Amino acid sequence: MHKYFQTKKAMQFIAVIGLFTLSACSSGDKKELKPNTDNAIVVTVSTPSGDLQQGLNISGQIEASQSANISTRVMGYITMLKVKVGDRVSRGQVLASISNQDLLAKRAQTDAMIAEADANVKSAKKDFDRFTALYSQQSATAKELDNVTLQYNAAKARLEGARQMRNEVNAQLGYTTLTAPFSGIVTQKLADAGNMANPGMPILTIEQSGSYQVSASVPENMISQLKQGDDAVITISAINRTINGKVAQLNESSQYTGGQ
Repeated sequence: MHKYFQTKKAMQFIAVIGLFTLSACSSGDKKELKPNTDNAIVVTVSTPSGDLQQGLNISGQIEASQSANISTRVMGYITMLKVKVGDRVSRGQVLASISNQDLLAKRAQTDAMIAEADANVKSAKKDFDRFTALYSQQSATAKELDNVTLQYNAAKARLEGARQMRNEVNAQLGYTTLTAPFSGIVTQKLADAGNMANPGMPILTIEQSGSYQVSASVPENMISQLKQGDDAVITISAINRTINGKVAQLNESSQYTGGQ
């Protein structure tokens, strides 16, 4: 019996030493862990309490809630580009202009066409009034009145066509002066004065200031845990700041995102 107690005490002693050794190893492992120094934007989205996982930590990036590529619908040389990257612009501010001499010449032509068509309408109107009076006095035939009426209506149609042509030219001229659609900051400058501007080719990129959002990719197998309106905590380690937000929109397609 005495031997049994000694053996049992020895086993307990060895077990205590083993636990101490494991604790020491575990403590050493923890000391070797280095903190994450990445400046990623971490978004924590809270999920319903009934789920096994109380929160979902994902990384994302801050971006403007609204941005616009400034381009033109006409081809021409850039004659003026008044802004550079980092400049703040106001809504309606002139940013760039495109050469428009050909459009100015076309508008002058349409003005001459309008003047000619207007003169023809006035002459046709006089003929129409005169033959209407003669017809009422039975001094002109119905055929003659019909011919004069047709000429009068055709003259008015040509005048309206010339006016619409001038409206088209004026609209094209409007595309040669590029203005800011909203107040913001110029984030990209993709052309310089003297370059040829092509329709649809971006010249500048503007992002709206004061309104931002965080875009984050969520693993496809976790997208079902989120819903629009969920609370989200945004941690920006670069400025050591935490902001409360909400899930504004969800795109449940993983196409072109590598399953995110």
